[in-house]
Amino acid sequence: MALELGLDTFGDIANGPDGQPLHPAVVLREVLAEGELADRLGLDFFGIGEHHRPDYAVSAPDTLLAALATRTERIRLGTSVTVLSSDDPIRVFQRFSTVDAVSNGRAEITVGRGSFIESFPLFGLDLADYETLFEEKLDLLAAVVAERPVRWQGSIRPPVQVDRVMPATESGRLPVWVGVGGTPQSVVRAAHHGFPVVIAIIGGSARQFAPLADLYRRALTEMDKPELPVGVHSPGYVAATDEQAVEDFLPHFVPYMNKLGRERRWAPMTKEQALGQLGPEGAVYCGSPDTVAAKIVDTVRVLGLSRFQLKYSFGTLPHDQRMECIRLYAEEVVPRVREQLG
Repeated sequence: MALELGLDTFGDIANGPDGQPLHPAVVLREVLAEGELADRLGLDFFGIGEHHRPDYAVSAPDTLLAALATRTERIRLGTSVTVLSSDDPIRVFQRFSTVDAVSNGRAEITVGRGSFIESFPLFGLDLADYETLFEEKLDLLAAVVAERPVRWQGSIRPPVQVDRVMPATESGRLPVWVGVGGTPQSVVRAAHHGFPVVIAIIGGSARQFAPLADLYRRALTEMDKPELPVGVHSPGYVAATDEQAVEDFLPHFVPYMNKLGRERRWAPMTKEQALGQLGPEGAVYCGSPDTVAAKIVDTVRVLGLSRFQLKYSFGTLPHDQRMECIRLYAEEVVPRVREQLG
């Protein structure tokens, strides 16, 4: 499978020139500009994540992707991720088949549980149903995206008995990926439904996830499924030199990780720990084009990837630096990766 190289964003809320957080509307417009740039520079994929908290501007990625569909020409447009547990699978399909139509077949979905739980109380859902909600909704989505008559029954909603869900896609196939963390059950479930996976690596070395990728491939084989793509989503930042990349990124990375750590009762991150995450064995792909390309190549080889998605927005990192990161990634990192992988 040909390697795809793309980008992800959650619409992280950066600070304006006055040091205060930007209005979410400004951030959403910045995301559109970033997606347009990614398309002009020839990247393969642009993913937008769904969140329901003040750190991020995007809560309706499908709406933003529909806007982006009319302003781009070739880049694939998807989510990173759609929080399926707190959404309705039929409406998810309808929204994304609509995006697929207006983008001339460039839409896809990555579904997952998400890394936060704010959507559960927001939409009146019980966290006690965490596992059941995702399992049953993924099962229903699999039935709907097949674009055949749906005869589905579960425990969390009334049965679905329909001959077709509209609007149908022109291709008859809306691509669906499953975003997974580190649990074996997640990859086996994705294999069962015949969905490719995107492994979210947000801590530690990519090598730690090799057994997960191997398990997914074994599960596909044991279930008589065809070979399917494996992708990775990881944070990163590209600058002209390693020193500049660290200088630009660290002031946004450490405060955000410590803010998240306070919520989750983690110990504060030291500068040394942060630098470890930015190093060769860390989860963050930060550095010069040579450094970032070498790290991506290593990850692709270790995990046998078909796609790598760089989460280029992080915390309060400003728009101009994000745009320059996108430019360097597309113009300097991607060619190096493709050349080294042959």
